[in-house]
Amino acid sequence: MLVTQQPVLRRFWYPIMPVGKLGDAPYGFTLLGLPIVLWRKEDGSIACIEDRCCHRSAKLSLGYLEGGNVVCGYHGWTFDASGKCVRIPQRENPEATGKMGVSGYRAVERYGHVWVALGEPLADLPHIPEADEPGLRQIDQFFEPWKIGALRLMENSFDNAHVAFTHRKTFGEASEPIPAKNELEEYDYGFHLRAEIPVKIRGDLATKVLSAGEGDTVRKLKNTWFMPFVRRLGITYPNGLRHTIITAATPMTDDTTMLVQWCYRSDTEEQAPAADIVAFDRLVTLEDKVILESCDPDVPLDERFETHMPSDMPGLRMRRMLRELLARHGETEATRHRRPAQAAE
Repeated sequence: MLVTQQPVLRRFWYPIMPVGKLGDAPYGFTLLGLPIVLWRKEDGSIACIEDRCCHRSAKLSLGYLEGGNVVCGYHGWTFDASGKCVRIPQRENPEATGKMGVSGYRAVERYGHVWVALGEPLADLPHIPEADEPGLRQIDQFFEPWKIGALRLMENSFDNAHVAFTHRKTFGEASEPIPAKNELEEYDYGFHLRAEIPVKIRGDLATKVLSAGEGDTVRKLKNTWFMPFVRRLGITYPNGLRHTIITAATPMTDDTTMLVQWCYRSDTEEQAPAADIVAFDRLVTLEDKVILESCDPDVPLDERFETHMPSDMPGLRMRRMLRELLARHGETEATRHRRPAQAAE
């Protein structure tokens, strides 16, 4: 599926960046192939409009902020948070701008991140109960572009079969390849999934962040998929430690995804420093990154184009639900030409 060519995907919320990265200058980003510019207004709220001056198409993100508006760095045309041009300094009456302007978009601050929806949202922002739970701390982890399609990264997040091999140096065990079974329950725009995965604790870093000795343990998982590209992974260990990871595959282009990830922990900084937690999860994500960036970023919703095994069920459920979403909104899948895969022996 080529995400930039599916208009209905514009009707969901996407985390764009940690709010701490939104400083005193306009910030440019590409979402679903569309250049946008964000900034914090004088009242503290977030503005988001098309990153294009309607005069000569210069990027507004190369300009500056003034009076809660963004000023184009080319000729000084000024735009407010709705995208309307409110000042043309070359005119005798600079405020006489008529109906000139660019598109404006919804933007909110939630969970320490800036979220944007390019169209009328079909669903609310993902509900993350840990964000309001006393005794949990939030740790921002990653904000970086990957050369992979958003759906490919999201499918990987629910793939129990890859753990034994992709993560064999961190917590997987290649000699135990049978993946854990999943219990899956759908809702309108996603699903919940439960599983118990045997894993290995290896090395000083793992023992520190998990507060456990080396050896076998079990991850009890309670996952949620928020259509189209956000995952909540709730992990509970036998010692009671809770580690909830929020992973968003925010689609920049058809072939590039911004990985936005943060986590919630039930321990304290004294028990497990945030830097160590990020370092361990960095080892895990880099194992994923090497493999995923070698895969075709165009994930076909039509199941005939790739071969499958039973543990692929969560990803196949995503593909079916996305096909149904497109059909409900009168769309067909946009995809690059390919031949159907051969059936597995």
